[in-house]
Amino acid sequence: MSLVLLAGMNCTADLWADAGLDGAVQPVLDRPTIAQQVEALLAELPERFVLVGHSLGAIVAMSLALAAPDRVAGLCLVSTNAKAPTTGQRTAWQEWLDLLDGGTDARELQRSILPALLGEDAVRERPDLVERTLAMGDATGEVRLRAQLQLQLSRGDLLARLPGLSVPTLVVSGLDDAITPPHFHTEIVTRMPDARLVTLDAGHLLPLERPQAFGSLLRSWQTQLADAAAGAGRR
Repeated sequence: MSLVLLAGMNCTADLWADAGLDGAVQPVLDRPTIAQQVEALLAELPERFVLVGHSLGAIVAMSLALAAPDRVAGLCLVSTNAKAPTTGQRTAWQEWLDLLDGGTDARELQRSILPALLGEDAVRERPDLVERTLAMGDATGEVRLRAQLQLQLSRGDLLARLPGLSVPTLVVSGLDDAITPPHFHTEIVTRMPDARLVTLDAGHLLPLERPQAFGSLLRSWQTQLADAAAGAGRR
């Protein structure tokens, strides 16, 4: 079964690089609306797959699963939020768009929120993670970041729609995530008929901070999905 990884805003494949998920399909988020992004992904992805999304990538993943649940064998949602954006979020995204217009690059915008992405301890003690986080901004670039900000602005409420989504789901939160705290993930799990929650000691960029723990968790869950599918096939 194909594994599909959707990284969050201003992030790249390096988010998952140390998690032992080699061979996964890793599309980029580069469309200006959720509907357009889902349509593009459904056109390029395999007929059936396990879908993993981080932050904005998880919002797209939920939207895709709601649009085409028969295509998704399993859904993993990491460091995310299913609620509609707040006025404050919309204002912040528009401010970033204005800064891009003024010549600020994606790396500097990433730098401006480092403590929220990694946590103050990691910023102070893990220069390697800091540089990788900034480098993801470099690799994303201003054109793609602009599209991702527009993608954010196109979001609506998904939380109310989740009770109708019966896809097996693993939700993973970071204990120290300042952007999408653990209770956001509890809200998701309590509304889904087939979901469970795991919380790891990490910040928002959980797969980058805790790659071994995250990779082990994901592989174990994939095995459970495969076993369940095999059991259903024998009945």
